[in-house]
Amino acid sequence: MKTNKELTLVAGGAGFIGSHLCRFLLDRGEQVVCLDNLQTSREANILSLEGESGFEFVEADIVDPLPASILRHAGRFTRIYNLACAASPELYQADPEHTMLTNVLGTDRLLRLAEQSGARFLLTSTSEVYGDPEMHPQRESYRGNVSCTGPRACYDEGKRAAEALTFDFLRTSRVDVRVARIFNTYGPQMRLDDGRVISNLICQALSGEPLTIYGDGTQTRSFCYVGDTVRGLWRLMESDLPEPQPINIGNPQELTINELVETLREMAGRPIEVCHRPLPTDDPRRRRPDITLAHELLGWKPTTPLREGLRTTLTWFGSELQRNRVSPLAESELEPARLMVAGKA
Repeated sequence: MKTNKELTLVAGGAGFIGSHLCRFLLDRGEQVVCLDNLQTSREANILSLEGESGFEFVEADIVDPLPASILRHAGRFTRIYNLACAASPELYQADPEHTMLTNVLGTDRLLRLAEQSGARFLLTSTSEVYGDPEMHPQRESYRGNVSCTGPRACYDEGKRAAEALTFDFLRTSRVDVRVARIFNTYGPQMRLDDGRVISNLICQALSGEPLTIYGDGTQTRSFCYVGDTVRGLWRLMESDLPEPQPINIGNPQELTINELVETLREMAGRPIEVCHRPLPTDDPRRRRPDITLAHELLGWKPTTPLREGLRTTLTWFGSELQRNRVSPLAESELEPARLMVAGKA
């Protein structure tokens, strides 16, 4: 990597959103250092980046002291994005202590690196800070309805603490910060076993399994395509906000899980069975961002229609399932899946 240019650090850069962000920044001509512990991310996400002269990958955990390979760049970082944390309930609950420490201790380490570097810092927080919201849609001013002792608290409260720490560094004039509250994001490069609704349903649909609906399926989510999310993060990082505040990054199009399932069934053009399971503890009943601030302050809003984003995502998942020989379907049985991916239904 050349050493005469400014650098951007992307912590969690081998993850789903992080790897798309790395590609976006490289395509803009930036030089990028990707930091990731590969605990819940995929090294395959960055294989296409590792041969580029403007890209460097460092395998490390931000819970631990930052390695020398990161600290040697400290004077050159001008932007630090913190996307380092497992983001799906199944994955972040697998090691709740590490999840909490990643959000708090890891964020502290990166904020101190930003202070040392004079870099602008962006924390990717989450819509989970709103908990099971009593305000709908959710504005940034809403303080949330979060259980601090439930199974999701390691992530929800970890992100809330990370936000508090980030704004404390700003209030004490130590770091120029930005905070994005990301809502449900989907697209290529998600893990097959991610555990979130989009990846679960797509893998089940392509594998010929019944689609799992938790609860009665009337709970709502708002799904934003990853390209739109990345564009929103970049605009937030590069913005000059009139006052320090978190910004929602998400798609305000709200739909029930039942509606999402029906969309996938229509795209498949064939009957797909559905099975119901109990709703997980503290699972939010409604989720929809108010993106007024993002639109007014950043000039940002999502532009990818759901079916277009799903079709691209289905294509990628179909390729991954076949490449990894995960799908139990015989070659002749894969035709319905191909129809779904191609949108020929």
